[in-house]
Amino acid sequence: MKTLSLKLQEPVFAEVEKIVAQLKKSRNAYINEAIEHYNRLQKRQMLAKQLEEECHIVADADFEILKEMEMLDDEIFE
Repeated sequence: MKTLSLKLQEPVFAEVEKIVAQLKKSRNAYINEAIEHYNRLQKRQMLAKQLEEECHIVADADFEILKEMEMLDDEIFE
């Protein structure tokens, strides 16, 4: 396990303290869970962005193939 020094803004710290008291959980455990949750969120957002970019690439390629097929149809029926 790594040790980390962390500076929190006062309002954030106060909110954390209220929540950990209600949950009867250590501050360390709560912050670890929060970071794990945020990491999963960021990974999902990065994956969604990558998927969107790749969909555009595939869509462009599909459009080019469709145009080529239409040109072939035109040549066959001429």
